[in-house]
This record gives sequence, structure tokens and C-alpha cells, in this order.
Amino acid sequence: MNKFNYCIYIAIFILVGLSLGSSGAGAAGRQVLVLPAVGSINPGLAEFIQDGIQTAEKDQAEALVIQLDTPGGLESSMRQIAQAINNAKVPVIVYVSPRGARAASAGVLITMAAPVAAMAPGTNIGAAHPVSVGMGKTDKVMGQKVVNDMVAYGRALATDRGRNADWVEKSIRKSASIPATQALRLKVIDLMADDLPDLLQKVNGRKVMVGGKPMVLHTAGATVRYIPEGLRTRILKHIADPNIAFILMMIGLAGLYFELAHPGVVLPGVVGAICLLLALFAFQTLPINFIGLLLIILAFIFFILEIYVISYGMLTLAGVASLFFGATMLFRGSVGGMGISWTVLIPTVIIVSLFFASIAYLVFRMHFRRSMSGAQGMVGERGTAYTSLAPEGQVFVHGEYWQAFSVEPIAPGEPIEVEQVIELKLKVRKAAKTQ
Repeated sequence: MNKFNYCIYIAIFILVGLSLGSSGAGAAGRQVLVLPAVGSINPGLAEFIQDGIQTAEKDQAEALVIQLDTPGGLESSMRQIAQAINNAKVPVIVYVSPRGARAASAGVLITMAAPVAAMAPGTNIGAAHPVSVGMGKTDKVMGQKVVNDMVAYGRALATDRGRNADWVEKSIRKSASIPATQALRLKVIDLMADDLPDLLQKVNGRKVMVGGKPMVLHTAGATVRYIPEGLRTRILKHIADPNIAFILMMIGLAGLYFELAHPGVVLPGVVGAICLLLALFAFQTLPINFIGLLLIILAFIFFILEIYVISYGMLTLAGVASLFFGATMLFRGSVGGMGISWTVLIPTVIIVSLFFASIAYLVFRMHFRRSMSGAQGMVGERGTAYTSLAPEGQVFVHGEYWQAFSVEPIAPGEPIEVEQVIELKLKVRKAAKTQ
């Protein structure tokens, strides 16, 4: 009997050990991927989030946490992100963090699309009213269509996730914005968390709908792995920064200007064209002021005209003024805070203006400098009569023998000065002898 009890105890011990080992292995195998989404909503960020969702699905992650901090951005990119979140096969948690972060404009709808929406203390969400992005300006009817379409889309996302659709509509129509505490109270978000460990602890055991099917999150004790931005993503994101886009545009215009002033150099023109195309790519994601862009183009035209028109610097001054005012007006800075920093604008305008003015000065000097080669370079040159000129003969000028003629007779060896070049014959006169 004792031997039988002993065997039972051993069997129970083995079963318990196996159970604990399997549960420990399961916890160790669970992982949560974290994707930092910082900056404007643009094609680069959209591609980064889509790739992150695919990575989470491939690795069978327990969840994907998108740490969001954005002033807003392009509507098309926002819809790509929201669609990717809705169709994801893993639970996606949008977490507006760290403290001081925001989910403004397009960030509101990205937050609404997530199965779990969370915010850190000291963050805010809202101001989702759509604005005209690009050079065009929508009329009143078209503006209403855009707003109504955005409202319908926002309400659909919020309703599907059981959140406050009325407030989402208010945020779109009236640009309402609220802090995290009020967002939780109004059921705009699901929860608040101090940091990432607190978030994973609070969502543990929460039931969410993923792909139309209920899933339970098991995030407690899971391994956290961050998804770094690739080189392509960093490039696409950084050129969409207003300051970078402005600098690229200035480099592009300067390169083209140099190529027009000195044809055949090639490299400045190629670099300028590439920078200008990158700037135009960035402009599609930014709120461009049409008048500001026109002023910059007008400044470029003024600088070009300075090469061909003698204005004694007036066109250059007009170009500098147009460039400065165009730069200050280029981006509507009130939209999501996306504007050019003064610490970037002032030095860039000064450097580019000095560059344009220097090139114009060099071209101006070239136009007024006497040619030192060819037929025109011979006028005023001195030499000696090789034969007598009565009226025709030969002279020695610039180390060469020329056929020449003179109105007055000139004896061999006398100094002469070239008055004119007629075809390949020089018209000369006697020159005063040097002491």
C-alpha cells in the first residue's frame, strides 16, 4: 500500500511539473510587438505600419502596439492605415504616448480603428476637421462633401468598436479636442495607462474582436519587441517634414538656377532636379499655401531674369523679398502645427539668396568683361610692323603674323595698335613708343 501511494505521488509530481513547464513555455513564447508611429501621417508611415502588421501576423504575436504621436497628415495614408488595422489578423492596440503626445486630425480615426484604444496621462486627441492639402483650394460644396464623407467614415469606425461616435463627429465638424482623462470619461478610448508595462497589464484578459472573431488578450508576462524603422521608412518620413521639404526645394531651385547660368555643368542640374522631385513628393502630404508657392516661383523667375536683364541688382532684391515672403507663407502652420521653423527658414533664405546674388554678379561681370580671345580679343592689342604698310603689309601681334592695312604709312619695326578686325585682316595704326 505504501508503495502504491508512493507511485501515485510521483505521478502527480511529474504531471504538475509538466503542467508548470508547459505554461511557463507558453508565457515565454508569447510576444508583443511595439511599433513607434511618430510624425505626420504620410505614405512612409503608412507603409511602415502595414509592414509592422504583416510582421506581427507572421510572428503570431499576441498583439501589436502602435505608439502614436502625430499632428495629422494625409487622408489617403490614414485610410490605408485604418484599413490595415481593421483587416489585421492580430489584435492592434493604438496607444497615444508618451506624456505630451497627441492623436490629432487623422490620428483620431486611426485610434478609432483599433480594437483597443488607449492613452497615456497628459496626452490629447481631436481636431479631426479635414483641410485642403496641396495647391488646390476646395469650394464650399466640395468642402461639405469632404467633411460629410469623413464624418460617415469616423462614425462607422467608432460604432464598430463601441466608442462615442457623436464625439468623433464633433471632432471632425468642429475640430473638438480633449485630454486623455476626458476621452476616457466620454468613452472615446477604452483605457488609460501610465506606460507600456501598465498598458500590457491592463489589457491582459480583455476580449477584442479581430477579423470578426472574438479573441482574448494574454499580454501579461509577454516578451516585448520593438519594430525599428527601416532606411526606406526613415527617408520617406523625413522628407515629409516641412523643414526638410523646404530645404530640398531651395536646393532644387538653386541647382537648376546654376545650370541655367552655366549650361553644360550638368551635376548641379541633376542634383537640383532630384531634390525638387523629392520636395514635390513631400508637398503632397503637407498643407501648402498656393500663394506662398507662387511667390517662391516668382523669386526664381526674378533671379533668372537677372542673368539676362541689366537691372543693377533690382531684380535680385525683388527675388530675395519674394523668396522670404513666399517661404513664410508656404505652409499653413496652423494646421496641425506643420510649419517651417524660423531657425531653418531665416538661414536657408539668406544662404540661398546670397548664392543667387553671387551667381548673378559673376554673370554680370562676364557680360561686361572685354573678350580676351578670338577676333574681339585682338582689338587694342599692340605689336610691330613686320613689313612696310603702304597701305597693306604684315604685322606681328600676339606671337603671330597677320595681314594688315593702315590709313597712314608705317615703316617696318614701328609699333602698331590694332583698331579693328575685318575678317582675317587687321586695321592698325601707329602706336606711341613706350619708354
